Amino acid sequence: MNPRQAILSVSDIGVRFVRADGSPVVALNGVSLNVLPGEFVCILGRSGHGKTTLLNVIAGLLGAQRGEVRVMNLPVTRPGTDRGVIFQQDAVFPWMRVVDNVAFGLRVRNVPKEERLRIAREHLALVGLSSVARAWPRELSGGMRARVAIAAVFANDPPILLADEPFGALDYVTRRQVQAVLRDLWHRTGKTVLFVTHDVDEAMMLGTRVIVVNNGRIAEDRPIELPMPRSDDDVATPAGLALKHLLLHHMGLE
Repeated sequence: MNPRQAILSVSDIGVRFVRADGSPVVALNGVSLNVLPGEFVCILGRSGHGKTTLLNVIAGLLGAQRGEVRVMNLPVTRPGTDRGVIFQQDAVFPWMRVVDNVAFGLRVRNVPKEERLRIAREHLALVGLSSVARAWPRELSGGMRARVAIAAVFANDPPILLADEPFGALDYVTRRQVQAVLRDLWHRTGKTVLFVTHDVDEAMMLGTRVIVVNNGRIAEDRPIELPMPRSDDDVATPAGLALKHLLLHHMGLE
């Protein structure tokens, strides 16, 4: 892949932490990757192997001791409006009504009130939540709050969306429903998505490409050459099952 074509370029990133006893922990070791515009890249790995650390470096929330991240050929030194983040924990503000949650990023950017509310309502419609625009978050289910978080990020219109295991707390049926909402919005908008998950099935259902992070290094990086949108039957084909076993192997689970 030509780095000059990439919307995101990660070059030789190294991150170390220090434990309370003073011993070092290498979280990322020489990680490099390029992402093209419009890709849906799933970053897959077991807990504690560096995938969330990598996403935080790309988001500008964590500094690296070595290497560089560039977005649209500009160095990343802090969070920015070119990268929207859906966090692992429910990030919906409980003191704001649903429509105001979705409009919050636009408010921070000083978009006029009438315009930001129009954009917020449009995105609530896209995720099927028009009827609860004036509700409080406490009145919503976990799946509905997840859709509010998705709508809020897309309403702010960043070219890159970063998601850190955002559906991990949802039950299986709700998770599949919200995955479909995210996939449909990605398909509609053509945005670039980096989606962290420890779930091989989730990665194979959503991604156009999967990167396995194991012990702070990239163990595998390959396209997912299955039809989109994808069904369980597509994943259960010989090609899908072969890829699943390969990914599990690189995660150290087979």
